[in-house]
Formats: sequence, C-alpha cells, structure tokens
Amino acid sequence: MIDIIGVDKSFDSHKVIDNLNLKIETGTTCVIIGRSGCGKSVLLKHIVGLLKPDQGKVFVGNKDIGALRAKELDVLRLKVSMVFQGGALFDSMTVAENVGFGLIEHTKINRRELLERVEESLCQVGLCGVGNLMPAELSGGMKKRVALARAICIKPEIILYDEPTTGIDPITADAINGLIKTLHDRLKVTSVVVTHDMISAYKIADKIAMMYQGKIIAEGTSGKIQNTNHPVVHQFINGLAKGPITETLERFR
Repeated sequence: MIDIIGVDKSFDSHKVIDNLNLKIETGTTCVIIGRSGCGKSVLLKHIVGLLKPDQGKVFVGNKDIGALRAKELDVLRLKVSMVFQGGALFDSMTVAENVGFGLIEHTKINRRELLERVEESLCQVGLCGVGNLMPAELSGGMKKRVALARAICIKPEIILYDEPTTGIDPITADAINGLIKTLHDRLKVTSVVVTHDMISAYKIADKIAMMYQGKIIAEGTSGKIQNTNHPVVHQFINGLAKGPITETLERFR
C-alpha cells in the first residue's frame, strides 16, 4: 500500500530524513517510533503529499505522490484520513459538523445520507447521540474519539495517526488503543501510527519501525523489537537515560 524509497528531506541545512526506506503492506498497522523531533510527523506529511522529498519517491498504491498533479493528489487524499495529535477539531462547529466535514467539502452527498454516515461513525467510536455538542463540551478522550470518527467517516483506505495517545491519561489511552485496533480490524484499513508510547505500539502494531537520525534503523514485529540487540532501539524502548542516543547528544553540546 505504501512504499517509501530512498527519501531525503532537509529544512535549510538540517537534514530531517536521510535515505529512508519503508514498506507498509496493505491492511496492516505499522507503528513508527522514535524520539520527539526525529522526523516522524514529517514522514507522515510526505505520505499525503503535504511535503515532497528532496530525493527519493513515495508511492501510495501504485501512485508516485511526488509526480501527481494537484487534482490527482486531491483524489488520492480522499482515500487517506489523518488523525491529528490534538484532534484538530473546529471549535465553531458541532461534533456532527466536524465529523462530516470531509464529506461536506468534497462530495455531493445528500443531507439524510450525511447525517446517517456521521451518526454511524460516532457510534463506531462509542459516541452515539453527541452530534449536537460543541468541542468545548467534550473531554480530552472524547475529542480523540471525535477525531477518529471524522477520520473513518469518509471510508478511507489508509488512516494516519499522529501521536494518538498524547495528552490523555493511561486508562483513556488504553481505550483509544483498543479503539484503533478495533477500527482497523473492522474496516480493513491500512494504518500508520506515529508515537513514542511503547505501550500503545506493542498493543496495536503488526510492525514497528524505529526512526533515528533520519533513517529506519530497525523494523519488525512487537516481539522482535522487544527482544532486539540493537543498542539504540534497546535504550529507546526501555526508556533508559544512559545509552548511545544520549551519548551522541552529549557530544554535540
């Protein structure tokens, strides 16, 4: 479904992605882990064409994202949903208007079908009957669920998640992880999840890939990553203060 081949990306003189390669199979959940600021979210933006690589190619299906014209890219983006880190709900819109936003903007769906799709999506995330509420009336966990409902409302083939459990308590985070897994299994979508939450990664991933210094340095099942001998991966997944990651940072101070 997604094939990232030899991608480089720099901002000014700072190289964020360096000859990165990653293949994500159709219908699987790939979790990309790594320290904050390592380029995980930048990689997601390449998948939807918000950024273009300086070198290399990103294929979604059989489409080279960098070679698509604007209209072609718009068509492809209707197959991809994004769940943003903070939910990114529109404060001035009701929950229902937020969930149905993609359909309202990009389709000619009639009002009855729209309302049915919106309510169906809300029910799938456990929020039946809250469409008339405003975002300010929601808890943090409810906002995450509404963001998920908006993502699935357009019936995408791919869902991208940017730090889906950031900013919520561990119990709510576990509920969100369960919901991501349930939606993946029910809807048969390809999922790409960016996180540094290892509990989340182990629970939802078919494959985990670790980014470090702009590259994918290790990938495999949860079991393979947990039992790794790679010193950088070992330090990160176990949250150790001492190791090659911090030693490298100290040399640059």
